[in-house]
Amino acid sequence: MARDDLFVSSQSPHQRTFDGVPFPAVLSPNPAAPIHTITQFEDAIQAEKASLESLIKSSGAVLFRGFPVHTAADFNQTVEAFGYEELPYVGGAAPRSNVMGRVFTANESPPDQKIPFHHEMAQVAEFPSKLFFFCEQEPKSGGETPVVLSHHIYNKMKEKYPDFVEKLEEHGLIYIRVLGEGDDPSSPIGRGWHSTFMTKDKAVAEERAARLEMKIEWTPEGARTIMGPIPAVKFDKSRNRKIWFNSMVAAYTGWSDSRNDPTKAVKFGDGSLLPADVVNDCLNILEEECVAIPWKQGDVLLIDNWAVLHSRRSFEPPRRVLASLCK
Repeated sequence: MARDDLFVSSQSPHQRTFDGVPFPAVLSPNPAAPIHTITQFEDAIQAEKASLESLIKSSGAVLFRGFPVHTAADFNQTVEAFGYEELPYVGGAAPRSNVMGRVFTANESPPDQKIPFHHEMAQVAEFPSKLFFFCEQEPKSGGETPVVLSHHIYNKMKEKYPDFVEKLEEHGLIYIRVLGEGDDPSSPIGRGWHSTFMTKDKAVAEERAARLEMKIEWTPEGARTIMGPIPAVKFDKSRNRKIWFNSMVAAYTGWSDSRNDPTKAVKFGDGSLLPADVVNDCLNILEEECVAIPWKQGDVLLIDNWAVLHSRRSFEPPRRVLASLCK
């Protein structure tokens, strides 16, 4: 754990313990050595980088609470202090806006919509290894970002549905999404192809899609993207375990708008349909095993995308949570 003179371990009544490790880890400033400025926070992160890396590896997610992070600029400096390389948001489905630097809004879908559990950008070949969230304005109610350990979900699913998991590991998944030209803020997957591929040129979009191992079929309204077959279970070499690395539940239960039927958004890699009862029970397992700590203004949540799935609960506005993705 980080050295006690800079960070102290805190507890939340919402935390859970897995294999003796609190999840997520929660760190706060030491009252005996308070951190008053964002520069002091940056310096503390850099001084304790090795300890923080060890903590994120053991816990999978770290919530920094009570530090002087007040604005998007403060958040940008916090992310920079960790030294991770930025990952451009190319190929993702969520509507987002760049706020400044490497800071974006989190998914801008309407507050009454839930965003199901997923690993960030699991449906494309290049995905972030780390992601940060920052609560600039806490919601009146709801709006948590629940987190759940991916290897734990794999083990639960393997135990309950061995044949399903065997087929999933053998064939992987295919993801299909229909995009308009421009963004649709009413949809949780409303990112149009212009912003998805950061161009209005179809040839450039095709080139960028190919780099993500994605196919594009052009339609009168926009585009149809096909991703896969892509593995739905990965092996985390750093922790020596299999992980439930996919967006199966998110696609099957949440990729719904005027263009997309969620039950057709994801299939087995051999083209066969997923059993609805198993997918829906997987959603239940995710909800049962997750941790949802209510946001407080100034919170920064660091997630290891190789270890943890996340989601978003519906909320009563206002709520403003910002995000940053790292290679």
